[in-house]
Amino acid sequence: MPTYLITGANRGLGLEFARQLSTRKDETRIIATAREVEKATDLSRLVHDVIPLDVADPRSIERLPDLIKDRPIDILINNAGIGSKSNSIEKLDHEELARVFSVNSVGPMLVTRALLPNLRAGQRKTVFNISSQLGSITNNHGGSSYGYRASKAALNMLTVSLSNELKKDGFTCVVAHPGWVQTDMGGPNATLKPEESISALLKVIDGLKPDDTGKFFNYDGKTLPW
Repeated sequence: MPTYLITGANRGLGLEFARQLSTRKDETRIIATAREVEKATDLSRLVHDVIPLDVADPRSIERLPDLIKDRPIDILINNAGIGSKSNSIEKLDHEELARVFSVNSVGPMLVTRALLPNLRAGQRKTVFNISSQLGSITNNHGGSSYGYRASKAALNMLTVSLSNELKKDGFTCVVAHPGWVQTDMGGPNATLKPEESISALLKVIDGLKPDDTGKFFNYDGKTLPW
């Protein structure tokens, strides 16, 4: 009876995670978060346990343990994320860079810290961070998307540090690229539908072993270069 917590579940990949997990017949429990719960109507039809969370707001994250209480969490899916519009050095903007790093890099780590007692109480002890192949330094041959690329590279590094620290406690902490998906961020020309991406990512999650901690996965289960 695994318990999943999904951040940013009101739309896109997060909503699809909730949809597919809600169809499982193993009594899967789902806790989903959204910035504005009252507007997350599609999510509320799938998941009874929807709680407010803004990963860019430290006070919102600090309230999270009071909302979760002492419930064990097996798998934390840090999915909440935003893109960036800065495609050249001339267009870089401090406010945008700070916002993208706050949501994509700092937020997942603070959420993980807040939920550590719940994760320690779970059986799977898994932290699954949604990254992007655009965060791969090795694969960066085109520039562009400065804030998004850098924030995902930072998330990758933070996750490796987390994996090294928590490995002794039986945790499995990884990052994964969901593919180029037809969401608001990916656009209509993307090569994958949300249901294809999430079905593949759930297979990755289901197959994770302790020795996988610290790895960077593609949605199809292959590893990606840092």
